[in-house]
Amino acid sequence: MADTVEEPAGRTAAPVMRRASWRHIGPGIVVAATGVGAGDLVATLIAGGKFGYTLLWAAVVGCLVKISLAEAAGRWHLATGRTLFDGWRSLGRWTTFYFVGYVIVWGFVYGAAAMSSSALPLGALFPDVMDLKWWGILCGLVGLAFVWFNRYAVFEKVMTVMVGVMFVVTVYLAVRVAPNLGDALAGLVPVLPEGSLVYTLGLIGGVGGTITLAAYGYWVNAKGWKDAGWMKVMRLDNRVAYLTTGVFVVAMLFVGAELLHSSGVAIAKGDRGLLDLGTILADRYGAATAKIFLVGFFATSFTSLIGVWHGVSLLFADFVAHYRPSLAPAGTPRDRSPAFRGYLLWLTFPPISLLFLDQPFGLVIAYGVIGAFFMPFLALTLVWLLNSARTPREWRNGRLSNAMLGVAGLLFVVLCVQQVRELPW
Repeated sequence: MADTVEEPAGRTAAPVMRRASWRHIGPGIVVAATGVGAGDLVATLIAGGKFGYTLLWAAVVGCLVKISLAEAAGRWHLATGRTLFDGWRSLGRWTTFYFVGYVIVWGFVYGAAAMSSSALPLGALFPDVMDLKWWGILCGLVGLAFVWFNRYAVFEKVMTVMVGVMFVVTVYLAVRVAPNLGDALAGLVPVLPEGSLVYTLGLIGGVGGTITLAAYGYWVNAKGWKDAGWMKVMRLDNRVAYLTTGVFVVAMLFVGAELLHSSGVAIAKGDRGLLDLGTILADRYGAATAKIFLVGFFATSFTSLIGVWHGVSLLFADFVAHYRPSLAPAGTPRDRSPAFRGYLLWLTFPPISLLFLDQPFGLVIAYGVIGAFFMPFLALTLVWLLNSARTPREWRNGRLSNAMLGVAGLLFVVLCVQQVRELPW
C-alpha cells in the first residue's frame, strides 16, 4: 500500500517516555522568536490602534493555531523518525518543486528584508554613524558568521537571551502605558467591528507564522530529541514558547490600544512603523523609554534573521541530502554540510544587492505570490501526513488536532487570497 512505510532501523523497541521538564525547553523558544518579526509587531500595533482591545480574542486564537501547527510538525519528526521534507516528498514530486521554488525566491527577498529590519533600530540608536544599508549589510554578515561557526546549543542559548530581552521590553511597555484591564477582558469576547476582518485574520494567522514553523521539527532533532519518548517534552516546550509569543502580541496590542487608539495617532505600515512608535514613546515617556524600546525592536528583528539563517538552511540541507547526498554527506552534522552553508551564503550575499535598489517590484511580486501559499501548504500537508499510515497509529491526529489544523489551513487559504489580491499587479 502506498501509504505504508517501513519502520526505521533501531526503532522497533518502545522508546523511553521522558518526563516533561522545564529544563529541556529550547526549540520552541527558537521557533517562536524567529516567527515573530518586526512586521508582526507593527501589524499588532495597527490593529490595536484601529480597534483598541476589541481584537484581543483574535491574538489568543492565533496563539492556539500556532501551538497546533508547531506541535504537529514536532510530532511528525518524533513519531516517525523522518524529517518533514521526507514526509512532503512521500506525497509526490509536486511538493519538491514547490519547496525549491519557494526557498530560492523567498530566501533572496527575505534576506534583504531581514537585514533592513535589523538595521532600522541600529540606525535610530546610533544616528549619523553609517547609512542604513551598511547597517543592514553588517547585520547580515554578523548573522552569517554567528550561524556558520556555532552549533545548535550556542544558537539556542543566544536566542533564549534575546527572547528574554524581547519579553522584558514588551511587558515593560505594556505596563508603562497603563492598560485598561476592564476593556482588555472585554476584548476576549469574539467581536468583529466593521472593517476589522482583514486585521482579525492577520492577528490569527500572521503573527508567528512563517516557514520557520516547518523548521521546528529540525530544531527538535538538533536538540537531541529523536523519538516518541520526547513527545511530552516537546509539547511542553511548544506550549511555553507560544504562550510567550502570546505575551508579545498582547503587550503590543495594549500599547497600540493605549498610545494610538486613544489619541487617534496612526503609524506607517511595515517595519518603519516601529520607528514611528519610538518617536511617540520619546515624546510621551522620554528618550530612555524610546531607547529601551529600540533595543527590543533590534532583538525582535535579529532573532528572526539568525533564526531563518539557521532553520531554513537546515530545511534546505535536508532537501539536498535526498537529491545530492555528496553535498550533505551522511555522518556530517546538517549545520556543517556544504548544502547548509551554501544556503547561508544565498541568504546573505545576493540579497545585499537589493539593499542598493529602491523598488525591486518584480521580485517582490513573485515573493508575495509564492510566500502567500506556504502556510496553507504546511497546514494541509500536515493534515495529510498525520492522518495516513505514514504516521504510527498512536500518534496520528485526533479530532481536536484535525479541527485545529483544518481551521488553520482554511484560514491561511483566505489570507493567501487576500495577500495576492493586494499585490500591485
